[in-house]
Amino acid sequence: MRPPKLTRRSFLKTAAAGSAVAASVSILAGCTHEAEEPTNDPVVVDEDSAEDILSTFEESDAPIEVENTWSIPLGNVLHPGEGSWIPVTTAGSSATPMVKASALSLETGQLSEVVPQPIEDRTTNVIYDARCSDSVFAWTELDYTSRSWKLYASSFANGALTGEITTLWEGDANFDPAPFAVSGSHVIWQVQPSTSGTRTSEHSFCYLWRAGDAEAKAVVESFGRFATQPQVSGDAVVLAPRVRSDSVIYYGVTAYSLSDDLSTQLDQLVMPQNVRPFRATRVGERFLVSVEASYSAGGLLGQMGTYIGTASGGFARLNREPSECGCGKGDLFIIKSNATYLTVDLANKRLSSLPSADRIVDYGEYPARTGECDLFVTFSTVKDQDTGYPASVTVRTFRL
Repeated sequence: MRPPKLTRRSFLKTAAAGSAVAASVSILAGCTHEAEEPTNDPVVVDEDSAEDILSTFEESDAPIEVENTWSIPLGNVLHPGEGSWIPVTTAGSSATPMVKASALSLETGQLSEVVPQPIEDRTTNVIYDARCSDSVFAWTELDYTSRSWKLYASSFANGALTGEITTLWEGDANFDPAPFAVSGSHVIWQVQPSTSGTRTSEHSFCYLWRAGDAEAKAVVESFGRFATQPQVSGDAVVLAPRVRSDSVIYYGVTAYSLSDDLSTQLDQLVMPQNVRPFRATRVGERFLVSVEASYSAGGLLGQMGTYIGTASGGFARLNREPSECGCGKGDLFIIKSNATYLTVDLANKRLSSLPSADRIVDYGEYPARTGECDLFVTFSTVKDQDTGYPASVTVRTFRL
């Protein structure tokens, strides 16, 4: 049976997977945080009230250095992970399978093949995305002709699946492949209508599943699509649902507690009207939010850049075009702009750049960490010194 229509009172239930090896979970009725009026007023920051990092911070040498460097084969793409294993999508050696799901050990640099081929053995079915913690591995598979997709998960240890494969969700072309995150024993994912389908006016939902459970929970409802994908940072899960006040749409960047399955709201930053956050996470008790474009209204938070702070404590602004989601520890933040990584030391008001890996292709260095972390991880495609063609992927780690 296919999932029924998404409404506030009707929640999707996963269908059985097409393969006999995959079990499926059901969805508990009810939603922890139904779409509702924002709990805080929209934040409009005067341009003179936020500290401008580029103009007021002192430039200095980078406070962190490379700890480990590994070279892995060309065609591997790392994705954000929290533990000693980083999820990787790996280009197949032939057209079938086109993509495999792997994991990279940050202790040894070993790349392990985790899901060698899609669960449903069709030539049009590919592994689309992957995430993992040190105990759970999750991935999506997409049929690139019909645009139907499924989200799977399994227990995981030492670079291999260790339990039954569970189908968490399936959707058709009217819903985007689920953005998702994995932390500890949890998988958190969003189900939201595609912008080009027939269900564009429907609400979106965020769900949570704990490894071994027969049921998942609907935890957060959004008026329409979420602005950002789920980000886990320490004990917080950061989401950006659309919240409504007086029939006007705002995005509420919200931190929820993972320890009680997102029942507790830790903090919320309601963006100015019509301002859509581009990336959003949290380091300690500060939000780390970027805005991709400049808006005609909305004050400082309506201008392109990256913002560090809270509604009550104020913000510091990095006036650079944002790229990937940032990370950090304590007062030290790492933010990627299009050209480089910048480290921002809020306590000492210092700004520095991290040197890029040798022979990277264009601006091809990307983070495999988001939110709060002790070890920063990057990866980049590098050129062969003699031919100038892309040759391998370099992974680097930095201790914070």
